[in-house]
Amino acid sequence: MVGRIPVMDVSPVVDLGRQAAKATVGEPLPVRASVFREGHDQLSAEVVLTDPSGARRAPQRMVKHGEVPDRYDAWVTPDTEGAWTFEISAWSDPLATWEHDAGLKIPAGVDVELMFTEGRLLLERVVAAGDLDDHERSVVSGAAQAAGDGRRPVEARLAAMQSPELWGVLGAHPLRELVSTEGPYPIYADRTRALFGSWYEFFPRSEGATKDPKTGKVTTGTFRTAAKRLDAVADMGFDVIYLPPIHPIGEVNRKGPNNTLTPGPEDTGSPWAIGSKDGGHDAIHPDLGDFDDFDAFVARAGELGLEVALDLALQAAPDHPWVTSHPQFFSTRADGSIAYAENPPKKYQDIYPMNFDNDPTGICREVLRIVRLWMSHGVRIFRVDNPHTKPLAFWEWLLKEIRRTDPDVLFLSEAFTRPAMMHGLGAIGYHQSYTYFTWRTGKRELEDYLTEVATQSDHLMRPNFFVNTPDILHGYLQYGGPAAFKVRAAIAATGSPSWGVYAGYELYEHVAVKPGSEEYLDSEKYQIRVRDWEGAEAEGRTLAPYLTRLNTIRREHPALQLLRNLTVHHSDDDSVLVYSKKHGDDVVLVVVNVDPHGTRETMIHLDMPALGLDWHDSFVAHDQITGEEWSWSQHNYVRLDPGHEPAHIISVRRPR
Repeated sequence: MVGRIPVMDVSPVVDLGRQAAKATVGEPLPVRASVFREGHDQLSAEVVLTDPSGARRAPQRMVKHGEVPDRYDAWVTPDTEGAWTFEISAWSDPLATWEHDAGLKIPAGVDVELMFTEGRLLLERVVAAGDLDDHERSVVSGAAQAAGDGRRPVEARLAAMQSPELWGVLGAHPLRELVSTEGPYPIYADRTRALFGSWYEFFPRSEGATKDPKTGKVTTGTFRTAAKRLDAVADMGFDVIYLPPIHPIGEVNRKGPNNTLTPGPEDTGSPWAIGSKDGGHDAIHPDLGDFDDFDAFVARAGELGLEVALDLALQAAPDHPWVTSHPQFFSTRADGSIAYAENPPKKYQDIYPMNFDNDPTGICREVLRIVRLWMSHGVRIFRVDNPHTKPLAFWEWLLKEIRRTDPDVLFLSEAFTRPAMMHGLGAIGYHQSYTYFTWRTGKRELEDYLTEVATQSDHLMRPNFFVNTPDILHGYLQYGGPAAFKVRAAIAATGSPSWGVYAGYELYEHVAVKPGSEEYLDSEKYQIRVRDWEGAEAEGRTLAPYLTRLNTIRREHPALQLLRNLTVHHSDDDSVLVYSKKHGDDVVLVVVNVDPHGTRETMIHLDMPALGLDWHDSFVAHDQITGEEWSWSQHNYVRLDPGHEPAHIISVRRPR
């Protein structure tokens, strides 16, 4: 039933409270509700968190949310990992009602003594409740005496009843009448890496690979050679090294270079075509090494401060051991053949998708075994391939099963699909999600999307802004030149607390297999790519220093490590994007020219309160990229030349 003081439209609430809303240790979380009542009496509301141990935390008063009538909010911050709940209590507030009425009536000479008498009686109730310490009791009793002292001027008596010190005490010890409570509602606070991190993706078989200049023969990289590349990844400031599948690759229907159906004897095939005579998801491709080599790779990554994320792709090559041992895991067509993967008109003859309806218990048991196997080898993050092609009920079960014993293990959803499915995957437990960021390149759509992920879908999914992937080379990068690579990196690194880069981005790799395609030419999905990292660095043909600077800025500024604190500002130019992030005294302002081909000169107009400043304040704008400083205020001129620096990443400093 509706409470005496209605509390409605509560957020964050996921699936009517059946699932937990997203939270992170140390991340402020907004709790909001519509709270109202009949008539004109005042009301108040508060939020109470209950931590994973069952302890109720101190109440936090809710305040009116902006200009929205009857909308209240409070920002709360979980400080430990685990399952939390929150509830909202609302009540008729006789103290606030008196303050409102007295502020109107007494100066107007209406019911003056009656109002003072009612105020004094309310204060006596506060004292009688017995919750005050000696100082608080003195403050309240003194105000009550002043209210009843008819010898004093009316103005002095009213001032005593309106003193900030008094109302500070009353705010901590309110009089509650007609209390209504909604909740509890679940939230789950994950470890910080669920929210904040810089990801780098590479194929181990390409790292340390060599090519004979005479014969053209390529020697594959291994875990041992790939481990040598980890130093460079760590030096760029990345936190997570993500590996595509490392398992044996199918030989039946193997794909050749550029996704052809005519592989040669030396062609390596796609790592996502998992399984061969050498094993399946619980095995390592023999060319990469063995489990000792993998363990050494994970250990070296840990020494450098890197976590290893491993691809979890629930599909099989035609020669995967499952095809023989568990044929019921797949779909059989009318002619008796097993159905391969299709996304018409695309065909993936080297992959069999799994059918989760034939033997759900068997699949659940086997997948859980595989995940726990890799967890036992130091993997605490999984990037899941195409989770939207599997039932949500399966993922809900698996993620809860893992969280039950290992709540630090994280899952990233690679689901470029319909919003409902993406949000659904986040709702049932995925910690992070790939997003539409790759396809949002214009100013207006970026403004809308940054706002959406930060303030509208934040309780359902945490974004990870990858600038590129082995599957996605957007036309913006194909034709935008080096400036486009800077622009996308700057927005990804500052617009989302988690972002990612696929190897080769720092070398400006931008050639597609054909016009109109987002596939790389000579895609690393189908062949080994030998890169000359040292040569590129020696010749200055690398974006690595810029990526390093971005990651350094992210670590130095707590505001960039959060999601829900983004504000979009205005510029007069349709290609100049402006937004800020604030956490406490740390404020970062980002101004980006999203046109990689032309210099833009324009005025930008800042929401000064969103920067923690008054409308008429000025501040020192310190560019974190170039080191330049300017004196800025609400309205500022900017000139952004993509041939020089297409973005300002500014720390906002109050003048001394």
